[in-house]
Amino acid sequence: MRTFNLLEEYNSIISNSNIINLISKIHEYKGKQSYLLDTKKDTLETLLKVAKIQSTSSSNKIEGIYTTDKRINEIVNQKLEPKNRNEEEIAGYRDVLSLIHENFNFIDINQNIILQLHRDLYKYTGYSYGGKFKNSQNYIEETNELGEKKIRFTPLSPALTPIAIEELCKNYNELVNNEKCDLLVLIPIFILDFVSIHPFNDGNGRMSRLLTLLLLYKADYMVGKYISIEKIIEETKESYYDALEKSSILWHDNKNDYSYFVEYYLGVILNAYKDFDSRINIIDNKKIIAYDRIIDIFKNNIIPIDKALILSKCPDLSETTIERTLNKLLKEDKIIKISGGRYTKYKWNNN
Repeated sequence: MRTFNLLEEYNSIISNSNIINLISKIHEYKGKQSYLLDTKKDTLETLLKVAKIQSTSSSNKIEGIYTTDKRINEIVNQKLEPKNRNEEEIAGYRDVLSLIHENFNFIDINQNIILQLHRDLYKYTGYSYGGKFKNSQNYIEETNELGEKKIRFTPLSPALTPIAIEELCKNYNELVNNEKCDLLVLIPIFILDFVSIHPFNDGNGRMSRLLTLLLLYKADYMVGKYISIEKIIEETKESYYDALEKSSILWHDNKNDYSYFVEYYLGVILNAYKDFDSRINIIDNKKIIAYDRIIDIFKNNIIPIDKALILSKCPDLSETTIERTLNKLLKEDKIIKISGGRYTKYKWNNN
C-alpha cells in the first residue's frame, strides 16, 4: 500500500539545483511582501478584484466549465444568480475562494476541512457527492488527437482514500509544526499526493488549486491573492500535465520523482511574484499615461494581445480608456488589428 513520508520525499529533491535556485528567487520577492501589504493597500485592492475573477474563471476553464466573461464578472461580484450547472459550479468556487481569502488563518488542514470545502464547492448544484469521498474507482485519462482516451494513472481505491487523506494531512502538519522543511517545496509535494489520491468523484483539480492557495497563505506567501495562480496554470496547462505525469510514475510504489512537479509549481509562484512586482510598479506610477503604458505592453509582448490582457496588466484602467487608446494607436499605424469580432487581437507594427 502507498504510504506517506513527506520528509523523505522532501529530502529526496531538496538538493536539486533548479529547485534551490527557484526557492532563492521567490524568497527575494517575498522579502518585499510585508512592505507592499502595509503601504500599497489601495493598489492591492485593485489587484485583488481582478485576481478573484481570473482565478474563478481559469480554474473552472481548466476543467471545461465555462460561461461568458460578462457573467463570470457578475457571478464573482454576486450581482446575479447562476442559471445552469456550469454557473452553479463557478459560484461554488467563488465562495470557497472567498472563504480561503478571508479565513485562511483559521482553517486547519485535515480530512474534515477538505470535505467541507468540497461540499461548499458543490453547494449550488444539489449533487449528493459534494463533501463526500468517491464511492467508485476513478481514473486520470488523456485524449489523443483522434479523440481516443487512455488511462494515464489509476488513483487509490475508494476504500483506501479516507485513510490516505488522513495520513497525508497528519504527516504534513507534523512537518509544518516541527519547522523541518521549506514549505515552498513541501506544499507542491502535498498537492501532488492529493491529486494522485484523487479523493472525489469530481472536482479534484479545482480542490487541488484551492488547497494550493490555502497552504501558501498559511505559509505567508500571499501573492496568489493578488495575482491569479490559477490563470498562470491555465496558460501553462500542457507543462502542468507533463510535470504531473512525470512525477506520478511509480507513485503507488513510493518510488516517484517529485522534482518535476515541484519545479513546475515553484516556477508558477515565481512568475506570479514577478507579475505582482511589475503590476504594483505600473499602477503606482501615475505619471505614466494610459497611452504610454499600453505601448509598453505591446513592446514587451511578442505574441498578439487583446483587450483582456491589457486590462489584466492595467486593472486600474477602464475598458473605455483601453478601447480609446487602441483606436488611437490604430489610427497612428502603431499597431495592426489581426482579427475582428469578439476575440479581436492586435500586434505592434514593426514596419
